[in-house]
Amino acid sequence: MGSQEASASWNGSLKEGNGSFTLPKAGYSGDFSFATRFESADGTNPEELVGAAIASCYSMFLSALLTNNGFTNKKITTKAAVTLDRDDMGPVITTIALTVSADILDITNDQFQGYVQEALEKCPISRLYAAVDKTVAANLLTVSS
Repeated sequence: MGSQEASASWNGSLKEGNGSFTLPKAGYSGDFSFATRFESADGTNPEELVGAAIASCYSMFLSALLTNNGFTNKKITTKAAVTLDRDDMGPVITTIALTVSADILDITNDQFQGYVQEALEKCPISRLYAAVDKTVAANLLTVSS
């Protein structure tokens, strides 16, 4: 399946410094700082990137499960809320809450919710964060009769 690459650098002290990351395959880069991570300054941070990674992975994995079981996915939208807290070792990601909306043809809500949970257990990024409490709330937009 291959490996993917990203890079990041940090300049200066924790509070006064700044960092940047690069996603070379996408040609995307961004900046981050203490203020964007631990305060409410505009900009990105590692937890936001984790959220983007798990939301993307989860949507793709749920689509694969549905397709492999004969359902047609019109659209899946996943939002991730990643909570950074503190424990006795320092900052730690404590929860990841996913909110999913999906437009799937000819599926019952019970069937859909089963695939929703299976995707949460099996998506690679979700598995990477196995020690983190993860939840998913899903809304099926088109319910078959």
